[in-house]
Amino acid sequence: MLEPITNDSIILIVQVHNRSEYLRHLIKSLSNAYNISQTLLIFSHDYFDDEINQIVNSIKFCRVLQIFFPHSIQLHPNEFPGTDPEDCVRDTNQDSAKVLKCKSYDSPDSFGHYREATFAQIKHHWWWKADRIFEHLTVTKNHDGYFFFLEEDHYVAPDFLYMLKLMDNKASESCKKCNILVLGKHKVPTSNISFINNDVIISEWVSSKHNMGMAFKRNTWIKIKNCSKIFCTYDDYNWDWSIQHISRKCMDKKLQAFSLSTPRVFHIGQCGTHTLNNVECNVEGIISNLVESFQSSLDNFYPRTLNIGYETIPDVIFRKNGGWSDKRDHLLCLNMTND
Repeated sequence: MLEPITNDSIILIVQVHNRSEYLRHLIKSLSNAYNISQTLLIFSHDYFDDEINQIVNSIKFCRVLQIFFPHSIQLHPNEFPGTDPEDCVRDTNQDSAKVLKCKSYDSPDSFGHYREATFAQIKHHWWWKADRIFEHLTVTKNHDGYFFFLEEDHYVAPDFLYMLKLMDNKASESCKKCNILVLGKHKVPTSNISFINNDVIISEWVSSKHNMGMAFKRNTWIKIKNCSKIFCTYDDYNWDWSIQHISRKCMDKKLQAFSLSTPRVFHIGQCGTHTLNNVECNVEGIISNLVESFQSSLDNFYPRTLNIGYETIPDVIFRKNGGWSDKRDHLLCLNMTND
């Protein structure tokens, strides 16, 4: 029997593109999670696909809601925010672009490149999804509990929801300044994992360390949204690196992470947007390693206590990645959070 959604419920949010194989594995792992029936699972899509819809519609273990990104490339294949035939090609020299008068010829990115719709869509989708769920959906716009962010190529351990509650309790006691709980790490599990370590690390939130399997509440979203102008105009097509930037340049206090040393959310999508061509895509092998690790670590799941450690992040200048200099992207992004 499904539990009613309350302020103590966890809102799970999955950003989905078109990789149904990975999505099936994520859903399978979610179905085995402790207390999953007490959650609301929201899928945010930027690609409409009958197979994916059938996969989502088959879920019976918790309440499910689907939302669809209205500014997707699929809906606008030959115009912005897709690729307009008159757009400047990524590697066009700026002098040549001026002669051609292709669209946005006067705004190449920090590395002299022009926009690529497939990359720009990811940041747009994340921003729209967050605003939609925090501000507009009837079932969530007044929710004050945790919002837990996942992607279609993630995989969760059976006790991930239990660990989230445990971390929240520990952070309430020992780190009131911590505003993002992190249960994931990007390293792909290529061998068995030991779950004996119950350490949590307190540190500044850093994109490359803390952008996966993260949970935060409405007050943290308000801090992020209050920096929307900088987020939407910062020349980086990555939503997470843009949050990293506003954390250091816009907020009164940097975002603080409370992260598990031994993760409960794993990245199984070896082949994706940022993958090198020489990486072997062996998702079945990764899943097999994870399942074996879970089975051999049953006695170590659901720990009663957590041990706190600290990490100091150097105050270095983070290098922007470009891909986000087109004024049309800036305007679309800003308009998404204009109530």
